[in-house]
Amino acid sequence: MRFSLLIFSLLWIFVVRSQVVNIDRENGQDTIQRKIAANFSLNFSSDKQQEKLLELSSTSELDLFLKRDLLFIFFSQNDLVFNGNSAIENNGYFQFRFRDHDKRKIFPDAFCQYQWNGVLGLEARALGGVNARVRWLDKNKADLYTSVGAFYEYEIWNPGLEAYGFYKDSTSKVINREIIRLNTNVKFAFKIGEKLDFVMTNYVQFPTNEKFTHFKNPRWFLDCNLYFRVSKFWSFLIHYDHNFDTYRPLPIDSYYYNLNLGVQLSF
Repeated sequence: MRFSLLIFSLLWIFVVRSQVVNIDRENGQDTIQRKIAANFSLNFSSDKQQEKLLELSSTSELDLFLKRDLLFIFFSQNDLVFNGNSAIENNGYFQFRFRDHDKRKIFPDAFCQYQWNGVLGLEARALGGVNARVRWLDKNKADLYTSVGAFYEYEIWNPGLEAYGFYKDSTSKVINREIIRLNTNVKFAFKIGEKLDFVMTNYVQFPTNEKFTHFKNPRWFLDCNLYFRVSKFWSFLIHYDHNFDTYRPLPIDSYYYNLNLGVQLSF
């Protein structure tokens, strides 16, 4: 009994940190006839070590179904970790999207996003753009969508942030950067079994500034999720994502990944 409680607690603590919105999961959500759908998760932990370690993470999503099979999505994610009075992690983002509800072959996918990551020295990143979203396959057991478009990106990089996790060079300074990026995206979902779903989303984003000088240094983000539904409301999942970017203005690593287990409540 104690072992079972321990395993459940570990699964609850490692909440998935995914950029795949719930409406795009291959779990039947796309067929639910609602005008509004929402979900929210909040994780809090506190430990007394040399200092008091405090961790807070949350995700939220609001889906507003409009007339003519149109859809408005709001998604947010936050992660905060404090060791005493010092912030050792501070990252998150807010995202808005407007597109159709998977009913048309081709349709615009407009979006804007604001994000930050103190550990990497990213004080702020604001972006907005539009994609042409193409439906190639939309079946009961599988779907495939691709997108191509462009977005404008404005960044503030600051190695003086409290949570910055790399060597602070005395010559480093705040860097403001503007980029127009070509954006490509592939989203694939496959229903392996009655209770087992796989979802993969792949983004490759090419910088076009400075006369395409850095076009060969794209940002690559891959997100994979395997969901095992144990009941109508509860699912276990395995999550993996990575971010590879060699075109960064601060001396930070090019590759990051995240692998975790989680549980999800759907209603």
